[in-house]
Amino acid sequence: MNHDSYDDGYIRGILNTVKTIAMVGVSANVSRPSYFAFKYLLERRYRMIPVNPGLAGQELLGQKAYAKLTDIPEPVDMVDIFRASQYVLGVVEEALQMDPRPRVIWMQLGVRNDAAAQLAEANGLQVVMNRCPKIEYGRLSSEIAWMGVNTRTLTSKRARILGGGIQRMALDRATTAGGATPAAQRAERTDIA
Repeated sequence: MNHDSYDDGYIRGILNTVKTIAMVGVSANVSRPSYFAFKYLLERRYRMIPVNPGLAGQELLGQKAYAKLTDIPEPVDMVDIFRASQYVLGVVEEALQMDPRPRVIWMQLGVRNDAAAQLAEANGLQVVMNRCPKIEYGRLSSEIAWMGVNTRTLTSKRARILGGGIQRMALDRATTAGGATPAAQRAERTDIA
């Protein structure tokens, strides 16, 4: 797989189908990016599990923290890695020891380890590198554009209703097949008046 560029359908398919995310390296410091991403994904109804030896046994936003991935007593769909690139291989090796194994290894912005990605893919896992699921969720669900970010237009006008009278502000995560979802299809339509 080309990890320099991801198709939106690939990213959307992951975000639509994962339900439980273990975030390795999350911080309890409210000014850290990992805290923002954890909180955002938790508010989007993902089951978030904090993984950080310094937080083990404590709670982060009401979620019990674990020292390592293999301590988690429930299945995990995705491992989101908030660690420096040189530590990723060890995290992937630990993820492969989980039973059942996660389906996705996601490396945060600025994190890339090609050897770890090859190991994960050789074991049947999907891999995303140098991306943030919080940012990708916001981009693909149009939340970022709805707030006037990255649109080159700031306005006080309400966002256009995308059909049905309700503004769609989340990915349709009910599908298990991934790919395009009704919310994404509505957002892409240009013929809505």
